[in-house]
Amino acid sequence: MKRLHLHVSVPDLEPAIAFYSTLFDAPPSVVKDDYAKWMLEDPRVNLAISSRARATGIDHVGVQVDSADELGELADRLKAAGAATFDQEATSCCYAVSDKSWVTDTASVRWETFYTHGEATSYGEDEVIPAPAGTSCASSTKNACC
Repeated sequence: MKRLHLHVSVPDLEPAIAFYSTLFDAPPSVVKDDYAKWMLEDPRVNLAISSRARATGIDHVGVQVDSADELGELADRLKAAGAATFDQEATSCCYAVSDKSWVTDTASVRWETFYTHGEATSYGEDEVIPAPAGTSCASSTKNACC
């Protein structure tokens, strides 16, 4: 079963944790010095927040899947639609190990489809996701992780 993923960059983690805990009436399932995550069933969402010195606001959105096969199907659909994807295998990000396929939509929103298959002891390295073809603005290439 798929789960929507939202990653929000926040200026200060503690008040953001309080806000989202109140909003969803649930504490985060993961809390680190620079990161928190809620794995909610209602709504079915993986909400992550971090304070990693990037611009505040929506960092990226995505779809989390339960298997490598589901990830392959989503990546194949994106490629069939003519979208250029950036694929990662066994990447450490957001204190997890995941396979990912990244794409930038027609409104320049970064999407990740990913399958998580392990935990990591550190946040991981931010990856530089290439700008979509035909994009001339250097600011459209952003660091991306989780």
